[in-house]
Order: sequence, then structure tokens, then C-alpha cells
Amino acid sequence: MSSRSPPLATSSRRTRSRRSWVPNELAAATGRRKEAVCRARLMEGTGRWSINGRPIEDYFPSATHRMIITEPLRITSTEGRYDILVKIQGGGASGQSGALRHAISRALVNLDPDLRPVLKSAGFLTRDAREKERRKYGLKKARKAPQYSKR
Repeated sequence: MSSRSPPLATSSRRTRSRRSWVPNELAAATGRRKEAVCRARLMEGTGRWSINGRPIEDYFPSATHRMIITEPLRITSTEGRYDILVKIQGGGASGQSGALRHAISRALVNLDPDLRPVLKSAGFLTRDAREKERRKYGLKKARKAPQYSKR
């Protein structure tokens, strides 16, 4: 006979609530680019940004990256209408800015489906599938061969 007791009828595991961690959240979406994964949440507000707890100017000092990120808001004329709370993991600055643009575009479509054609034609809803090419044996990098000596 087994010394184990039968399992209890009710599970002791906590069930995760689907409730948002942001009280006045309007829309949320996930974006990806290269190795970066971004979760963006849009709230009614005045255009404040919080990226991993830091303002956009601190997290992305490059004006080019900030331009890439704010482009979906610019082409949909929604700049300054929402506060945006972001969590980004992985990748570098370029991958993270692309992932954030993807996430914001998706969140805007979740919020207002009429914006979909504008964002789709700009290419912001399509996940950029380009990844780093793997290194092959016999080569120094993905395609760079060692120096060839004829003699």
C-alpha cells in the first residue's frame, strides 16, 4: 500500500489573475525585433513615457531611435494623447526600438481598429523577421572566410 495521501480536491496553486498591473490601461501589446521583446501599455494621459522605469530620453539617448519609436503615434496623429508604460528585455538599442515600435503599433490597433490600414501600409504591424545569421564551421563569421593564400 502506498504511503502517499490522495491529492486534494482543490488545488493549492494560485491562479494568476488576468487583471492588468496598470489600473487605467486602455490597450496593451507585445512587439518583437531581433532578440528584443517589448510589452507596451497605453493609458489615457499627456504623452509621458516610462521605459523600464526611465524616461524615453534617458533610455534611448539617440534621436534616431526615438524617431523610430514615436513614428506610429506621429502617422496616426495620436502623439501626446497617451501615456506609455513599457517593459523591454533582450537585444540592443536598435532591436529594442524596433520591438517598441511594433508593440505600440499593435496596441494602437487594439485600441482603435480603424488605424490598422494606416499602420499596415507603413509596415509597422509586420514583424521584422531578419535575424542574425548563424556562424558556419570553417569560417570566421557567418560569411567571412579566413584569408586565402595561393602559395
